[in-house]
Amino acid sequence: MHRSFAVVLGALALALVALRGGLRGEVAADVLREGLAAMMIFTAIGAVAGKIAEHLLQHTVETQFRDRVQWFQQERQKLETQNQTPDES
Repeated sequence: MHRSFAVVLGALALALVALRGGLRGEVAADVLREGLAAMMIFTAIGAVAGKIAEHLLQHTVETQFRDRVQWFQQERQKLETQNQTPDES
């Protein structure tokens, strides 16, 4: 996930700098230098954001899974104890 965020943010930064440079009529060499700098910075930001998002997602899914397994085990134990007690009819 962190790679995807990094690539998307880096490409978006480069595209926006290139668009700004084209609209302002700036020199292509300057636009390229600024665009590459922005791309590197935002790629790093995207990588960090992606790592954080990946960690949070993994933690959330794992927590939900563990809670569901615990609930299942508790319900199974309840059923087993109900089946073990003799019915007094």
